[in-house]
Amino acid sequence: MSQPPETLSTYWQNHLRVAFDKSAPQLYRPMLRASLAHVVMLAEQELLPAERARQLLGGLRALLAAEDDEFVFDGSVEDVYYLVEQRLAAAAGIQRSELDVQLARSRNDLDAGVFRMVLREDVLALARQAVGAAEAAASQADRWAEVLITGFTHRRPAQPTTLGHVLAGYAEALLSQADELLSVYDELDVNPLGSCAFAGTDLPIAPQRLGELLGFRTTFTSSYEAVAGAEHLMRTAAVQARVLATGARMARTMLDWMTFGWIATPGAFCQGSSIMPQKKNPVVLEHMCSMAGAAAADLAATLNNVGAAWYEDSNNATTDVQEHLWRAGDRAVRFLTMMRGLLEEVRPQDPPTPEQVVATGATTTAIAEALAGAGIPWRGAHSVVGALVRQAPPAEWTSSVVAAAIAEAGLGEVDDSVVEAALAAGLQPQRVLERAQEGGPGAAAVRRTAELALGRVRALAAAFDERRAALDRAAAALDEAVDGVLAGGRG
Repeated sequence: MSQPPETLSTYWQNHLRVAFDKSAPQLYRPMLRASLAHVVMLAEQELLPAERARQLLGGLRALLAAEDDEFVFDGSVEDVYYLVEQRLAAAAGIQRSELDVQLARSRNDLDAGVFRMVLREDVLALARQAVGAAEAAASQADRWAEVLITGFTHRRPAQPTTLGHVLAGYAEALLSQADELLSVYDELDVNPLGSCAFAGTDLPIAPQRLGELLGFRTTFTSSYEAVAGAEHLMRTAAVQARVLATGARMARTMLDWMTFGWIATPGAFCQGSSIMPQKKNPVVLEHMCSMAGAAAADLAATLNNVGAAWYEDSNNATTDVQEHLWRAGDRAVRFLTMMRGLLEEVRPQDPPTPEQVVATGATTTAIAEALAGAGIPWRGAHSVVGALVRQAPPAEWTSSVVAAAIAEAGLGEVDDSVVEAALAAGLQPQRVLERAQEGGPGAAAVRRTAELALGRVRALAAAFDERRAALDRAAAALDEAVDGVLAGGRG
């Protein structure tokens, strides 16, 4: 019987109500699916009378068929677990005292199972966007492999590179994240149902059958870890935070590119100014950086809660971390969806000219390397070029000035051809496009990197599609098994 909110106890009003509001939309339907599988298994193991199994399955199906789930905490139940029982009794037309849905099952292993079911879906959604963003980055890397820009280290101009080189690098980072998501998914994909409170049961249940019907790849080997474990939860939180942390770094870099005018500012990702008509503000990139901070906070909360718990069933290490994972998972999907859209919009606008790149001093490493390649010791060449830069920008150097600096450094005399080659290296940053080194900024090398990345995109997409297909096959198998019990074929 429902209670007016003002009559609820302090605990119920300030915790159970809040927890219910957050968890019910996430857990209710997965809990019904898990219950379908459990009742099928009990019927197949002849642990339930056939008529009772049919009543329960009919009730569960009716609840799943409801188009509009409403979750109002009225004080009649303390959590989603008891809400399922309350609604199931009504839908099955039996008294709650007649319910068998929890036979050989605990709220512990049920929670552990549905948590994994929800997180599997979250990881698949995030993986879809990670692979899509990697594909966009790699495709754009190939497209803009010859667009010269200045690369930065420590927020200072460093060396010439290309838009394609940077984008290919970010594609590799995204693919690394997708690899991790695949590993995390497989760790989540272990069935804990059947471990009960943690010690299992004397009844002849079939946990492997539960796993099969719910699409789990394997079933627990330790019933204790199945309930007490939190490794999969911490890994999920970590990969969520990792995706956003690396993405935020790229977002800041893209914001610089837009500020410099190197790439066009995409109108669909901008807001106008309330007072300055000329402004087109890509504030999405600022919001994305803030989202990364929030994901880091959810990771910290997850680790802190788990670290504060005993190695046993504990709300700190299970229920209380769920909201952080759901929230960070949703945020990570939205983040990568926006990042993917931004990457697809990357277009050069006014990238720096070779002369502008030279003026930043970004070509001086190439000058020093040219001298070293002609036999001048590297440290001496480095010192000579450093001294010259402090006197004037490379565009103002002459052959005689460079030769004199080498002589003054006690490095001997050099042929005019060596000096001319060094100066050419310093005045032609576009030569970086011809660099043959694998993985470097050379146009051909960038395109090979992009091609490799796109190959990995296809392989990872196939791996995630395979896991999605396994869930779909399990859902079909569960429906077929329910039909069989309802038809009286077993149980």
